[in-house]
Amino acid sequence: MSLTKDNKQDVIKEFGRTNEDTGSAEVQIALLTRRIEDLTGHFKTNPKDHNSRRGLLKMVGQRRKLLNYLKRKDIQKYREILEKLSLRK
Repeated sequence: MSLTKDNKQDVIKEFGRTNEDTGSAEVQIALLTRRIEDLTGHFKTNPKDHNSRRGLLKMVGQRRKLLNYLKRKDIQKYREILEKLSLRK
């Protein structure tokens, strides 16, 4: 259900500026997106899991805040990450 260390490293390599870049907005957005996708699948089999749903909504809100920040700071990277992650806006 959660991201494994290898999955996390793959995301960091793909979206980070360096291999150890875990703090940039792009990497954080990508990691949140992967966790959101995992939880979305979890809810198909566990529709009454309201505690996890609350966590999912918090993650979606955090990703939205990071996307807004990236949009203000660097519109080109914002558009690239939306396209790479297949997010609609």
